Amino acid sequence: MNLALWIAAGLLAAVALVGGVSKTFVPRQTLGAHDGGGWTLDVSDGFVKSLGVLELSAAAGLILPAALDIAPVMVPVTAACFVLLMIGAMITHGRRGEFRYVGLNVAYFSLAVFIAWGRFGPESFTG
Repeated sequence: MNLALWIAAGLLAAVALVGGVSKTFVPRQTLGAHDGGGWTLDVSDGFVKSLGVLELSAAAGLILPAALDIAPVMVPVTAACFVLLMIGAMITHGRRGEFRYVGLNVAYFSLAVFIAWGRFGPESFTG
């Protein structure tokens, strides 16, 4: 179970890292030109960059606290916050009729729920 949680956290951290880098450093108009990125044209540049910073923080928060043994309780807290982020993503893509991306967000949501459940519960770093 511990190995599965580490793999899930690694996969989700990679997803968050890629999403965070693209939202933080790629111009909003470029993101909006790609399939599934049209929502970026409906919001401000600051909002997109803020989401990017949140995703970069999530990437770090899913791995570093446990790997460095500094406040490892932040791993499930980060996963729980990522759950909320994915709920927002599902709502946004659902409203835009981009159901393929809703499905992808459900997969990320499921990984985050698994990590939060596992690290708060049976495979807690504190127990």
